[in-house]
Amino acid sequence: MGAQLRLVEQNLHLVDVDSKSLLFHIPTSSLFELDDLTERLIHELRQTPDLTATMLVTRLAETFPEHQVQEVIREMLSLELISDGSKALTREIAVSQINEFPLNTLVLNVNTGCNLSCSYCYKEDLDKPSAGRKMSLETAKQSIEMLLQESPDEARYNLVFFGGEPLSNFGLIVDVVNYAERRFAQFGKPVDFTMTTNATLLTEEIVDWLAVHRFGLSVSMDGPKAIHDKNRITVGGQGTYDVVSRKARMLLERYSQRPIGARVTLTRGITDIERIWQHLFQDMGFAEVGFAPVTSGDIASFNLTQQELADVFAGMKRLGEYYLTEALQHRNIGFSNMHQLITDLHEGNKKALPCGAGVAMLAVDHKGELNLCHRFTGSDLNTFGDVHQGPDKPALSAFLEQRLDRSDKGCASCSIRNLCSGGCYHESYARYEDPAQPTWHYCELMRDWVDFGIRVYSQIMAENPAFIDDYISPRRA
Repeated sequence: MGAQLRLVEQNLHLVDVDSKSLLFHIPTSSLFELDDLTERLIHELRQTPDLTATMLVTRLAETFPEHQVQEVIREMLSLELISDGSKALTREIAVSQINEFPLNTLVLNVNTGCNLSCSYCYKEDLDKPSAGRKMSLETAKQSIEMLLQESPDEARYNLVFFGGEPLSNFGLIVDVVNYAERRFAQFGKPVDFTMTTNATLLTEEIVDWLAVHRFGLSVSMDGPKAIHDKNRITVGGQGTYDVVSRKARMLLERYSQRPIGARVTLTRGITDIERIWQHLFQDMGFAEVGFAPVTSGDIASFNLTQQELADVFAGMKRLGEYYLTEALQHRNIGFSNMHQLITDLHEGNKKALPCGAGVAMLAVDHKGELNLCHRFTGSDLNTFGDVHQGPDKPALSAFLEQRLDRSDKGCASCSIRNLCSGGCYHESYARYEDPAQPTWHYCELMRDWVDFGIRVYSQIMAENPAFIDDYISPRRA
């Protein structure tokens, strides 16, 4: 009679787009347009589990010839969309432990001091300017030597300058860049430099120096004056929009080496995605605008409520609809969140962990201790070695294995498990006091966001695939 067939529901997710159905193959993050036969087979097996191939052929005989049904069944078995029980299902990401650490990125926290006092700042080691603890040149040099010693075979390296406000220790940045360019050149390896800044300390001379060294730059700016000045304030409590917008405009006019993005932090009472995007992209001229909702900050009064978080995602989808409209006309509106989702879908990205923290990237604090990422410097989470002794790999492995274990967390059967991978460690740490837990409060919204992205991506691919070649793929370079 033949083996009984069952759908492997945790491996497939159907998304309706206009008059067609798309199948998101979860193990490979691949997208397929369903033909009538495959859609019918899925329907039949959902209605009546444990049908055999012979039974399915009989049920579909009036519409589809036997050889076609058998062929599609074989394809679905190979993709593990259905199972005949003959073998154990493979795990799409067969990783249960991390033993290799291809470190290629270091975040150097060059100063804990900041000349601003943003009310929502997550940095637990933040200090006033006069009390800032600055990284020494010796610590920075040793960080670079550790990176070269730990990972001599990487194709490319990245040094990220972070703070506080990194430009408050600009002299160190100059010395580190000069040292890094010389040392990496001796290895015949390229090195990139990246920085996130509040822009207040920028001068024309600094911008020109950054241009010589082709820095990747992001500016922290929250939108038009009324929104920006609500939280991004000086130590004395004054709004900073006037100075930030003036310096940012100078930067955007003077710097042409690489696109400059704006990073927006969304807090309670601030959910107007479209208005913020319009100001930063259209009025200011940033190449990209990315949004980061705050739901797990140390000061609960700044966290978005669940309803506000839903409003944020609704606004992102409205902006996403405009993104689609413009993309079909071959115009790019610089919506970073949408760019990243389209990139993941186009490249079939899948990951066992949410980001490279602890594997390809570590953050060095002012003392030279190694943190999981820049968000954890100054926190109670244990550090993982230092720049003199190198990473504590057993401790890193033990930590990461907790997130790799998806059992009993709701992740094992989730449709976006290989795109989300549980979400940000620090978000979980701040909200649940456990960085190994998934960010459950985002789950439904993220699943809906990915379904929306699938629809947008499929329409772009159907009507103007050149948009991907011209505006999405180049971001990787």
